[in-house]
Amino acid sequence: MPWRIIIADDHPLLVDGLKRMLEEMKDVQVLETVSNGRQLLARLREQAVDMVLLDLHMPQMDGLETLKMLQKDFPGLKILVFTNYSQPKFHSEARNLGARGFLLKSTTAQTLKEAVLTVFEGGTWFQEAGSPPATRDTAFTNDFMRKYQITQREVEILRMIAQGHTTKQIGEQLYVSEFTINAHRRNICRKLDIYTPVGLVNFAKEQGLV
Repeated sequence: MPWRIIIADDHPLLVDGLKRMLEEMKDVQVLETVSNGRQLLARLREQAVDMVLLDLHMPQMDGLETLKMLQKDFPGLKILVFTNYSQPKFHSEARNLGARGFLLKSTTAQTLKEAVLTVFEGGTWFQEAGSPPATRDTAFTNDFMRKYQITQREVEILRMIAQGHTTKQIGEQLYVSEFTINAHRRNICRKLDIYTPVGLVNFAKEQGLV
């Protein structure tokens, strides 16, 4: 019987990418997705589930509040937190509330798959807590974003383009569709007034992004 997963996250594009990625794994079945803790608890009372991939930022009932309820009502359930919150307090509180793993959404698809497999097999996977301190590169990136009115995600995609990643590879690493990456690419081209791949690569290198 495959391992059964529910994804609890209220970002549809991210959820779609996660679902496709998890279903590539052998013996894994994504039963369904929910957008908040209340929905998750209701579904868990209706069907058998092995693991929940849980975001911390959700409406109605957030991830930490949901974890408290899961620890109380479903103590044997494997919980892997998957979040943008890198602060140590969230890391330690999730662990204390019974989570078996904690990963940031900036991680790679391969790392997430390894974490899921490890937790399924009875282990734990806690990514190092805390964000790195601000650096010169961080300050440079912020100045670059303001100058060109470009978003952090667009900078990330521009860097990956300059590093030679294909649209498919970028989508897989960021857990979004190729359609979404192409939309970001169009926005990048418009904002920078550069419309060729070679032009984007040269610009990124000239600006010190790679």
